Amino acid sequence: MSGARVALLEARMESELASLVRRHGGEPVCVPALREVARECDAEAGQAIEALLRPRAIIVLATGVGLEGLLAAAARLGRGADLRAGMAGATVVCRGPKPIAVLKREGLTAHVRAEPPHTTAELLGALAPLPLEGRDVVFVHDGGGSRLVPLALAERGARVVEVQPYEWALPEDTRPLRDMVDRIIAGGVDAVAITTQAQAQHLFAVAESMGSAGALRKALGEGVVVAAVGPTCAHALEQLGAPPRVVPAQSKMGALVVALAAHFSRRAASA
Repeated sequence: MSGARVALLEARMESELASLVRRHGGEPVCVPALREVARECDAEAGQAIEALLRPRAIIVLATGVGLEGLLAAAARLGRGADLRAGMAGATVVCRGPKPIAVLKREGLTAHVRAEPPHTTAELLGALAPLPLEGRDVVFVHDGGGSRLVPLALAERGARVVEVQPYEWALPEDTRPLRDMVDRIIAGGVDAVAITTQAQAQHLFAVAESMGSAGALRKALGEGVVVAAVGPTCAHALEQLGAPPRVVPAQSKMGALVVALAAHFSRRAASA
């Protein structure tokens, strides 16, 4: 990357993504755009446990953090054993690798896995062969809380119980993010790498509060290279008026950084 300054909307300079940027010759500039906030979900968790203890139940896991939150809620209710028994007898569907890692830690198995790049489309595709009419389906949300999948399951005749153990919120102190908006507009970074759609939404929400959303779109459409980790992030950026120039074939952080480095190499070669 030849010293390209890459804005990362996360807090830690020692994160995996920041390390990858440095390894490929870039300079990471880290500013947090979101934080995970625990939700009160004990009542939802109790309903989910009852559903999972019924015959032919299904549980759909959108995220590893969500599964950990469900496990914690079950423990608070004194029903951790019931949850594990229910999951052991249910069909377990995972959107991506992170819930699979949590399942392995808990001695549980994933039966159905969405294909890469693990978007809503692939998850719905993985669920398509399963008969759902009259079955209990527990859907464990990520922090975004999108209801596209639960509604699609209900349309197919499932009895859906939703659990959202956490949500994504803006950082408590948004000054660094406001400063990043100003820096992007001023050309103080060469690229912005987006790894969740919430990052993009929060960046533009803060810019909107500053009256700078139009200037941010202009900067991201001209001098600053926008990179998205996968199609979900890319779609969010398109909706916000900042379509990415770099989207890797695989929705992984390593592939994102490699694709961004290749973009800068091509640009340098043609200069």
